[in-house]
Amino acid sequence: MHFQHASDLWQDFPQLAPGVICTRGITADASVDRPVAAFGAAAAERLSGTQESGLPEVRAWRRAFGAMGLKPTQYRCASESLLRRFRKEGSLPRIHPLIDLCNAASIAYGIPVGVFDLTLISGDLEVRYADGDEVYETFGGAEEHPDPREVIFADEARRAHARRWTNRQSGYSAVRAGTSDVLIVIEALHESAPADVAKLTDALSAELRAIWQAEPVSAILSRSAPTFAC
Repeated sequence: MHFQHASDLWQDFPQLAPGVICTRGITADASVDRPVAAFGAAAAERLSGTQESGLPEVRAWRRAFGAMGLKPTQYRCASESLLRRFRKEGSLPRIHPLIDLCNAASIAYGIPVGVFDLTLISGDLEVRYADGDEVYETFGGAEEHPDPREVIFADEARRAHARRWTNRQSGYSAVRAGTSDVLIVIEALHESAPADVAKLTDALSAELRAIWQAEPVSAILSRSAPTFAC
């Protein structure tokens, strides 16, 4: 499959810096205690001097949500929501080793990280503006349609695998106990995003190798090289 952001999205958000990882052989029996603790400590240190809303990574996504007509305090990017919960509770719930790892990395860097089960994506996956007739499945199993011009992750079957860009993924392609092959998408908009996304992509790739003995393939995308093959 191929992953990319639509050209008009690049035009509207030229500061976008995406990192992408494709990996196979994930299992649900791995231990991620070490990296989760290390990433959590990094997040706690960053939050010791400011709340999540003060981080440049989060501020950039708030500006983007505002530009899309969304109230930033009503619809938060995934990393802000995780940081907010981590600040209040001191930890994040454990869901699946890979999700736990990616959530912990997300709060350490303040950058949204999406994880998709590749076997549940039909054809190519594109981040684009919605037409409004695509189908989105919630984690509770209910079906919704995105608003026209809402940014979604859409496959060739016109299924939306995420709504409001980095706000919420779909339950349809969420990682489960039997998931093996995944696509990890990292997106940032702040000033130092290209360097920070590269560091986060490298850090997650290293952990995938260490924990699952995986052979991840990764790339940093750009407006001139927007497509990734998995």
